[in-house]
Amino acid sequence: MQNQLEMLRIFKVVAESLNFKEAAVRLGISPQSVTRAIKELEDLLGEPLFYRSTRNTTITEFGKQMALKSEGVIDQLDALFEIKKSPNLHAAEGLVKITMPNTFGQQYLLPALTDFLKEHPGIQLDLRFSNLIDNVVADQMDIGVRVGFFSNNRNVARRVNEMKFYIVGTPELVARTGAPQQVNDLFQMPYTGLIDQNTGRLWPWTFANAPDFFPTSPKFITDDPEAELAAVLAGIGYSQLGDFLCAKYIESGELVSVLQDQAPSPWGVYVYRPQRGPVAERVRLVFDYLVSVLSDTVPLKI
Repeated sequence: MQNQLEMLRIFKVVAESLNFKEAAVRLGISPQSVTRAIKELEDLLGEPLFYRSTRNTTITEFGKQMALKSEGVIDQLDALFEIKKSPNLHAAEGLVKITMPNTFGQQYLLPALTDFLKEHPGIQLDLRFSNLIDNVVADQMDIGVRVGFFSNNRNVARRVNEMKFYIVGTPELVARTGAPQQVNDLFQMPYTGLIDQNTGRLWPWTFANAPDFFPTSPKFITDDPEAELAAVLAGIGYSQLGDFLCAKYIESGELVSVLQDQAPSPWGVYVYRPQRGPVAERVRLVFDYLVSVLSDTVPLKI
């Protein structure tokens, strides 16, 4: 049987997550360990904490009350056993290497990290912008940011927000082609394609209630998201874009969102670091800063 405090910690993360698998990623343990801990805690309490099915996990009313109570207990115990004095964060120094997606990183993270450096002159940042999915251990990166899905339990990962997707076109394009009423209509119209740099193939389009579509004859193809956005703004065709690229253009009326009822499930935005030994204070400081920045920044509301 696991330590009761550890079971409560695991329960708290599950309660904050979408499902057991995501909680396991955040905790850096196996999904089986999460399931076992929750089962032991339920047996101990004599009440179910979650309703589980093959498709989703929903917290019970008893589970909601336990989540509220356990949060205070865990915070008090952490404070009781905290014997290390708070570090002088402004005195932290040394190099921190970070990898992040190209466009997303440059739009959201680069301005924030330059502000961070002004407040922490002892820290040096080595930023690598790439849409390739890198192994942070192999590349000797200290921290990574990823948009999409995350299942590498060799890393400590935090899902800090989400990115929504919209099918968009210019008002002129919609007027010319007519607004698509169903997914099949869309692919009789001009559209763009984005190459996945990890596979060399075109990214599929995903929908809430329709099979994935694998583009076969885009009017415009690129491996750069901003180039695809430029083509869409020029009226070349429809595209499925993340909110970080298209939200402001939908708000301004330069783009129109169509087939909104077919929007796919949002992707997660993760901050992660290798699960290896003690964490240097400079790395912890930057990691927590990125978690805070991304939690406050995305998604852009439409």
